[in-house]
Amino acid sequence: MTPDWHKAKRIVIKIGSSLLIDEGGRLKDQWLTSLIGDVAGLVSLGCDVLIVSSGAIALGRGRLGLAPGALKLEESQAAASVGQIRLAHAYEGRLKAHDLIAAKVLVTLGDTEERGRYLNARDTISTLLKLGAVPVVNENDTVATSEIRFGDNDRLAARVASMMSADLLILLSDVDGLYTAPPHEDESARHLSSIKDITPSIEAMAGSVGSDYGSGGMITKILAGKIATKAGVHMLIASGQDDHPIKALFNGARASWFHARGNAVTSRKRWIAGGLESRGELVIDAGATKALLSGKSLLPAGIKSLSGSFARGDVVIICDQDHNHIARGLSAYGASDAQKIIGHHSKDIAGILGYEGRAAMIHRDDMVLL
Repeated sequence: MTPDWHKAKRIVIKIGSSLLIDEGGRLKDQWLTSLIGDVAGLVSLGCDVLIVSSGAIALGRGRLGLAPGALKLEESQAAASVGQIRLAHAYEGRLKAHDLIAAKVLVTLGDTEERGRYLNARDTISTLLKLGAVPVVNENDTVATSEIRFGDNDRLAARVASMMSADLLILLSDVDGLYTAPPHEDESARHLSSIKDITPSIEAMAGSVGSDYGSGGMITKILAGKIATKAGVHMLIASGQDDHPIKALFNGARASWFHARGNAVTSRKRWIAGGLESRGELVIDAGATKALLSGKSLLPAGIKSLSGSFARGDVVIICDQDHNHIARGLSAYGASDAQKIIGHHSKDIAGILGYEGRAAMIHRDDMVLL
């Protein structure tokens, strides 16, 4: 196991339906209890842990008595609405046994792609982690449409890991990693323990989307790896077949490690610096300029003027009083609300806007100096 595993402080664990639910549509109680024991161990070491869990549709369809085989969209959504309750209850009870708080977070891929919704989701999950909760994330299949398809939670987990600047994404699978060919088809297939770059030849090793090679198809895990590693998040594909799969990793169980390009913070800053078009400009005073250069957030009180038409989550340019560009960042407010609060102290925001907004116009985590 690479030494980087031991450095991970924020870990996202993705669990597929085949690991969590048996063929009869019942929850695998012992396995889930063992996994949550592993999660509690990580938390005790000071790690932030997020769980991305499949299983709602599988649990719900059994409870509703839906026949085996493909479901219609409306049947999948009905099953999800029943299964989400059962899934949340299962996690809540087991986390409570370790004095941990469970938090259910329902998202769609759109929540990780649209900037305003991205900020809302990230802020909510960040707050939960700060308060000591373990977020259990699931695709909001009750309202999703095209997102409901086999293996999609692999990609969702990678998006969540990227959004939360995780150090490590663990995809628990029914195989112990990537092989040079599907091992059930080719006895000579070799296990790959370290993948530094996801090349076309690596993608070709994953087989077809509809194969049984991995609970969601190995190809979906490779696609998740491309998302995660590009965002600076290391990724592991590991077997979850036995009890205590995370503990097994700590003890050196075989897995495939996908190396990140840089780190999550660096990758996110690079995205803010050049990956998004700016929508406006803020001119700040000398005190705010000094604060930004020392690594502080931008508060409304330090802003002299603004221009442009930008929404919450859009990139804006930050200029000093001589209009020199000094930073770029994601605005916590749209232009209309921002105009009302610039020059005011953060404690006055609620009185001005009528709601309790963010204290910073641009948080330092959402800013890159130029």
